[in-house]
Amino acid sequence: MSSDITLLLDAAGRGDRAALESAYAQVYAELKRIAQGLLRGRDDTLSPTVLVNEAYLRLCGAREALAPASRKHFYATAAQAMRWIINDLARQRGAERRGGNLQRVPLDEQLPAIAIDPTFLALDAALQRLGEIDPAKRELVELRFFAGLDYPELADLLGRSERSLKRDWAAARAALVVMLDGDPE
Repeated sequence: MSSDITLLLDAAGRGDRAALESAYAQVYAELKRIAQGLLRGRDDTLSPTVLVNEAYLRLCGAREALAPASRKHFYATAAQAMRWIINDLARQRGAERRGGNLQRVPLDEQLPAIAIDPTFLALDAALQRLGEIDPAKRELVELRFFAGLDYPELADLLGRSERSLKRDWAAARAALVVMLDGDPE
C-alpha cells in the first residue's frame, strides 16, 4: 500500500489533483488515527472525522493544492494542518470568552469632541522632564496619580517601604509644582 501512496504522491507532485485526492482516500484511516491522537484528552466539540475532513479541505481544496514530496511529507503536512485547525479553534474560543464577538466602534464617532485642557499638556511635559531627572519618581507619580494606587499597593508593587514612597511622593510633587512654574508650598 505504501508504494501505491508513493506513486500517487509522485503523480500529485506533477500536478495530478486526482492522484492527491486518491492518496488522501487511501490514508484516511491513518489520518483519522493522527487526529484522534491530537484530540485525545480534550473536552472538545471537534471530532476526529471533522478534523480530518477540514484538513483535507485545507490541503486539497486550496486553489494551489499541496503537492507533497513523499509519504512522510504528506503525513507531516496533514498533521500540521490539523494542529493549525485546533489552534485556530482554540484562539477563536478564547477570543469569544474575552469579548471577541463584540463589535468595534470608533471612539471619534461616538464621543463628542473633547477639549484638551492645556493643564494636562503642561503636566505631561513636566512628567517627561521629571522622568529624565528621576525615572523612579515619574513612575511613582504615574502609578499614584493616574492609576490611583494607594501606598500599600505601591509598596507591594514597587518593593519599597511606604515611608520612602511618601517621601518620594512629596519630592515629586514639589518638583512638578516648580516645573509647572508655581511655587512649592
